[in-house]
Formats: sequence, structure tokens, C-alpha cells
Amino acid sequence: MADFRGTSADALAALTVELRAVAESDLARVGGDLFAVAGILRGEPALRRVVTDVSVPAEAKQGLLRQILGGKVADAAASLVASAVAHRWTVARDLADAIERLGEIAVVRSAGSDGTRLENELFELGQVVKGNPSLRDALSDPARSVDDKARLVADLLGGKALPATVALAQQSLVGSYRTVSAALATYERVAADVNGERVASVTVAKPLADGDRARLVDVLSRQYGRPVHLNVVVDPSVVGGVLVEIGDDIIDGTVSGRLDTARRRLAG
Repeated sequence: MADFRGTSADALAALTVELRAVAESDLARVGGDLFAVAGILRGEPALRRVVTDVSVPAEAKQGLLRQILGGKVADAAASLVASAVAHRWTVARDLADAIERLGEIAVVRSAGSDGTRLENELFELGQVVKGNPSLRDALSDPARSVDDKARLVADLLGGKALPATVALAQQSLVGSYRTVSAALATYERVAADVNGERVASVTVAKPLADGDRARLVDVLSRQYGRPVHLNVVVDPSVVGGVLVEIGDDIIDGTVSGRLDTARRRLAG
């Protein structure tokens, strides 16, 4: 899923505000319904062309969608979709992508006060997928049905993860992202944004002590002007020091990084 620009960014911002009016108890269903609508729009080119055609009146688009979705999705989801087709989009594909993003936000918000736990579970699942080639291959195997992959995810997380984590993990199998890993990383960023945070990935040679972790969070939060959610990756190959990745910024204070820099200078 690409970043939203221009009128699409404005439309998504307005729809995100509208989503805030949905009751927390309804958010899980609304998120699932929005995922389903995004899938319908991607799978039905003729419908997608009509509802993104600027020459078709918004009322006609909304009437068509009411006929298709009536009684099949929650009222709040239907209202959001009706609002979405009334907006202008920079490119046609942004409509389905924006509805999918609204679904992600809805599912994240359904976790309520467990937002931090959700971020942690998404990161941990991403690490499991990244570090397990057989699982990664199973989840990306085109010969396996989506239902089969969803059962695999449910078995992996069942009884151990939040319902929101399970819902997003299963959506990662069918959404617009290139890989499951890319989807999970995006969901974590969405969760952090909903919680008013930024995500920092920290690579160290051994686990951080609680005090060191708290100090690093404090430093990064002050530097970036908002709370930081810290993900810690333990990699003995860095030898010592800390590698911090936050957004596009990379701060390499590891021993291995300094050695690589010194080797390049000597070679140059």
C-alpha cells in the first residue's frame, strides 16, 4: 500500500475523524467489514470504476453501494464507505487502500487500553515470521488456500494474543501488502500512530536492562517530540553498542558499525 498524497490524504484524514465516532464495542466488526469492502472493490473492476468516477454523482455511487452492502455490513461501516465514495481520490486505487487503512485503524482501536500490548504482539509475530523460513513460506504459498493460512495463524496465536492481533494477522494474508512481514510492520506503525507514538527498532548485542531501556525511550521521545514505542532486537553480531532505526533515521552506535566504518576509510 502506497502513501496517500494530495486529495487522497485529505480524504483519509477526514474519514479517520469520522471513524472516531464509532463506539469501541463496534470497532472490531466495523474493521472486519471495511476489510471486506476493500476486497470487494479490488475484486470488482467495474464497480471500482463507477465509484471512483468523478463524473458520477456521489448520491448515485452511494445508492449503488447501499444496494450491494445493505444488511451485510455494520451501519457504521456502510456510513464510512458512503462518505468515502463522496470524496475525490488522487488515483482510483486509493479508495480501496483507504478503506483498508480505516479497517486497520478500527481494529487497532478495538484493542482499547491494550494498545501497547497490541504493538508488542505485532512486533513479536513479525519477528517469528522473519526468523522462521518454513512459516514464512507457508504463509506466502500460493498453493495454500487463504482459509488454510488463516487457520495456521489462528493456531499460532490462539489463546495467547489479543483478538485484534489475530484479526490483523489474518488480514495480512489477503490485504494489499507485498508480504505478511510488510503488512505486520505497517500495522505496528498504525497502532503506534493511533497511540500517539513513533516506533523505534533498537538492535543490541544482549537484552537491555530496564533502566537502560527507560533512559533510551526518554532520550528518543525528547529528540522526536512524541512518545516512542521501543522494539528491541538482540543480535550478538553487533558486538556492543546500539543501532537505532526510527522512521528513515538510522543511528549506528554499534561496535560492528564503527569497525565497518573504519575498514571503509582504510580501504579508501
